[in-house]
Amino acid sequence: MKTSLRKSLSEPLAIGLQVASVAVGLLLWYLVTAGSPEERILSPLTLPSPGEVLAQVKSLWFDAALTRSIGWSMSRILLGFGLAAVVGIPLGILAGCLRSVEAWLRPTTIFLRNIPIAALIPLTLVWFGLGESQKVFFIFIACVGFVIFDTTAAILEVDERYVQTAQTLGAKPQHLVWKVLIPLALPAIFNSLRLLFGLAFGYIVLAELIDAKFGLGYIIQIAQRRGPREHIYLVLFVITIIAFAIDRFLFWLQKKLFPYMFAEE
Repeated sequence: MKTSLRKSLSEPLAIGLQVASVAVGLLLWYLVTAGSPEERILSPLTLPSPGEVLAQVKSLWFDAALTRSIGWSMSRILLGFGLAAVVGIPLGILAGCLRSVEAWLRPTTIFLRNIPIAALIPLTLVWFGLGESQKVFFIFIACVGFVIFDTTAAILEVDERYVQTAQTLGAKPQHLVWKVLIPLALPAIFNSLRLLFGLAFGYIVLAELIDAKFGLGYIIQIAQRRGPREHIYLVLFVITIIAFAIDRFLFWLQKKLFPYMFAEE
């Protein structure tokens, strides 16, 4: 018998709570920025009002070349994260299948997963110089350690009973990898990539702080230095909307590829 603790919500109720949460946040934002600059709880320099932010949408779209910046940021994210997946997934599978490889890679993955992200900026500048390579490899280095670790964990979490059953039926090691371990671990690997892809949007802002001519991080940097400050909040909203839309698409794709993961018990 299910109790109220950890009980699933109906989809309409879950969506309603999410909408209510956003509405409360917007209401609080309006309340602390309402009135003249002298009457506000927070000054316009600290936090502009929703109306002041919306008034800058036109200048962000035309003057700051928003669509071009989105294209540049997306291309850097896709290249860097795609490279992390191409390198990290095979290494993670190998580490999950061979404990010796996992032990060999463990110091590297620990280092990559725990290094402060901001510290990668000077390192990648030294290694790759200014230009697009620095930004792409910044995303790659920031993500590849997590891809390796999560892929390894997905392989190791495959129930040993499936492996033993396949061995009983005479499966060779290569067949165990391709016919048992990878197919059973693939849903977890895909889910990990979906979640990690969202982190890449946070990393791209840092990657574009240095020598970027276009990009969402570049717009934030220019707005912080020269104004208007409202562009910072608008870009953050744009990043959130794009990341959410991509996550929902990947989640929809995940349900199509692995429907058994979402079957009701």
